[in-house]
Amino acid sequence: MVKPIGSACNMACKYCYYLGNDLSRHKPMSYETLELLIRKYFESSDGDVFSFIWHGGEPTLRGLDFFKQAVELQKKYLPKGKQCWNNLQTNGLSLNEEWCAFLKQEHFDVGLSIDGTKLSHDTYRKDASGNETYERIKENIGLLKRYGIYPDLLCTVNAMTQEDPYGVYKSLQDLHTGWIQFIPVANRREDGGPDEDSVDPLKYGEFLRCIFHQWFYHDTKDTGVQLFMEMLLAYMGKGQTLCWLKKECGDVPVVESDGRVYSCDHFVNERHYLGNIHESSFGKILEKQESFAKRKSDLNEKCRKCPFLFLCHGGCIKDRDEEGNNILCQSYLKLFEETKEPMAKAVALMKKGYTLPQAASFLKKERDALWKDTKPNALCPCGSRRKFKHCCRS
Repeated sequence: MVKPIGSACNMACKYCYYLGNDLSRHKPMSYETLELLIRKYFESSDGDVFSFIWHGGEPTLRGLDFFKQAVELQKKYLPKGKQCWNNLQTNGLSLNEEWCAFLKQEHFDVGLSIDGTKLSHDTYRKDASGNETYERIKENIGLLKRYGIYPDLLCTVNAMTQEDPYGVYKSLQDLHTGWIQFIPVANRREDGGPDEDSVDPLKYGEFLRCIFHQWFYHDTKDTGVQLFMEMLLAYMGKGQTLCWLKKECGDVPVVESDGRVYSCDHFVNERHYLGNIHESSFGKILEKQESFAKRKSDLNEKCRKCPFLFLCHGGCIKDRDEEGNNILCQSYLKLFEETKEPMAKAVALMKKGYTLPQAASFLKKERDALWKDTKPNALCPCGSRRKFKHCCRS
């Protein structure tokens, strides 16, 4: 993960954990540092694919010319027979025709942050001048799509969005980009408790559970929800790709704009400083990362005995309290318990040759047969507290 502009941003999201990070307040990344970063990364790895996640702050503030130069340097130093993958994580505010043409031409994947409904988004995600941003960002999503770029939508779940799972999900799904990620806001006060913008663990579990029912029985054909797709991988006996669900993490170190390297985007602090690319090779720097990666597998007894350990492996270490308990454990436990049966059935059908949409459709018919006598104005049997006619009957 590369921070070409540090924590600088053209937005001032209320819950941001990175805005104004003292260790990230550097000058924009120089072309010298950029070239050194690319060359040393390629020299230090023997993998087949080299991955760059351009992050921030807001990385587009570094300017389009910087990214054009990055691509040219990648082509210059890329070892023969290897591939290079770029992902731009953006708030979408600065995108225009020129940016979109470049991203399309150079095959960038794009992750774009948008918080579901206009109300929830504009409450938390205002620009640096305090203005609402939802309509501008929605328009730029349309611009990306006109260039054939379908961004991954990143939606934070906070104290407001947790109250409207169905509305948030449908607002995102109606943008028709094909992929949605939900990211819980779990910021803590000095006393260790959640701040006013953070999710409530029980409500976040209800949020995920409600969305699962809508997605699984209606939308698997044209929409992927990252967490649910990762869970399917685990049920199929395959390794998850998402860092906080793996047995060990540490695959995504952060390179700040001055060349300093840290263990993780959530741990840009002195304790997790690994070194500087101006002073050492990547290989040497990342020798220090091993102890960080192993921290995730240091689990307490409660985690080790959990029947759903294979799904989350204790979750992200940033969300663990002093006793080693994940502060969002109740959320995930609620989701995992609710989805165990349909997930297992879907995987069994997929092993017989069904596609996921075919398996979900088959299971929907099976479920609907059990619910056929449910009255439209009754509470939905899925437990969402919504009327059946507005929930799983739709």
